[in-house]
Amino acid sequence: MKTANIKTKNILLNLGMAAIFLSVPPMAIAADLITAKEAQLPAAAGELKTRGISRGPAIKVLSPDVGASAITAPFDLKVQFESRGGKKIDPASVKVTYLKSPLVDLTGRMKPAISESGINFDKAQVPPGDHAVRITVKDVDGRESNSVITLAVK
Repeated sequence: MKTANIKTKNILLNLGMAAIFLSVPPMAIAADLITAKEAQLPAAAGELKTRGISRGPAIKVLSPDVGASAITAPFDLKVQFESRGGKKIDPASVKVTYLKSPLVDLTGRMKPAISESGINFDKAQVPPGDHAVRITVKDVDGRESNSVITLAVK
């Protein structure tokens, strides 16, 4: 009888611990968007042009405020994609490139944050400095848009 009571108490204790664990919201952990080593690479040669008029999806940076004089890291990088002409956005087409020489493909580390609606990369860690990043997205018909954003991190 004592053994059954001990087992019952252990089960209840474990269930109580599980309930506490599941009720605590997960904490976002800062993740490197750009490493210090990548930031030290020379800037990409040439102009940072994007095409003028595009029928591809619109790219809007919601966060951080890229017009601000300085951004403090870590920050949440939120980018919204808007389709044009009712065409779906192809999330597999999204490419994020750090404009350094050589170019640094950031897409792999951002993959879990990329969806059809945009990019939601929480707690992006970026070293101080000005960082030019190109975002490319296509719709299912292959129409492409590019946007270059500059992150001025203090």
